[in-house]
Amino acid sequence: MSYVLLVLTTLFWSGNFVISRGMHAEIPPFSLAFWRWVAAFAILSFFAVKHLWRERELAKKHYRFICIQGLVGVAGFNTLIYLAMQTTTAINAVLVNSCIPVLIAVCSWVFYREMMTVRQCFGVLVSLSGVVLIISRGELAHLLAVSFNQGDLLVLFAALLWAIYSANLKRYPQGLHPMAYQSGIVLFGVLVLVPFYGYELVSGKAMQVSVASVGTILYVALFASVLAFIFWNRAVRTVGANKAGPFIHLMPVFSTILAVIFLGEKIQSYHLQGIVMIFIGIAMTTFRVGRREARG
Repeated sequence: MSYVLLVLTTLFWSGNFVISRGMHAEIPPFSLAFWRWVAAFAILSFFAVKHLWRERELAKKHYRFICIQGLVGVAGFNTLIYLAMQTTTAINAVLVNSCIPVLIAVCSWVFYREMMTVRQCFGVLVSLSGVVLIISRGELAHLLAVSFNQGDLLVLFAALLWAIYSANLKRYPQGLHPMAYQSGIVLFGVLVLVPFYGYELVSGKAMQVSVASVGTILYVALFASVLAFIFWNRAVRTVGANKAGPFIHLMPVFSTILAVIFLGEKIQSYHLQGIVMIFIGIAMTTFRVGRREARG
């Protein structure tokens, strides 16, 4: 079940990358981040905030953990992605974002001395190669033609923040209800975003209210925020950050599928080859084989 949740999470996030790039002219980055999480908190208020209130003493005891997670996972990661989308392309963002599994492995080792097996490391490289194959369209010239800019550095920093968030879930407080945790980090994230959103408004940048902008906010709030975060948190706590990380490489797979369905694009051989490599890599990092690993 955890792996199904990871697949759904990457599906929802794939849409988030595409939409944020497509709407960057209508919705400024801090506005998108702020209203995304305000709407997400409104959704959570129907069924999750009551858990936070009921477990407020436990949440207060672990407030540092909740604040850190809200800072890096809610306010930090997504806002940097939206800022990056002002100056970079969705292809560049997905490519740079694909280093998250490697960064998760590094953070897991630095913080908790957790190491990936040789097979898992090789699996990450195989799935990452599949990502590169899809983005390069099967030709080295296309990959060499990709130019990187300041926005890509923001994506890289965002990826580091998400790696820290994911590795840090190992410290999840025992007994804290997942809904209490979710509403807690979202609430803190919104509070962090308030001054940045205010500065953006004072600077004369405001969201253009339209059916498309409202629809964007609702999508990223429900699917990319509430559901994706709940699914990711549960899956990482169950299977571990190192096993969950390579599922990030499914994002270009879903982007390709969505383009075929909604944009009428044709699937090419390099798409299929890259998808196969990604799934092989994920299988290598996910499933244990051999008696020696089974005992570990």
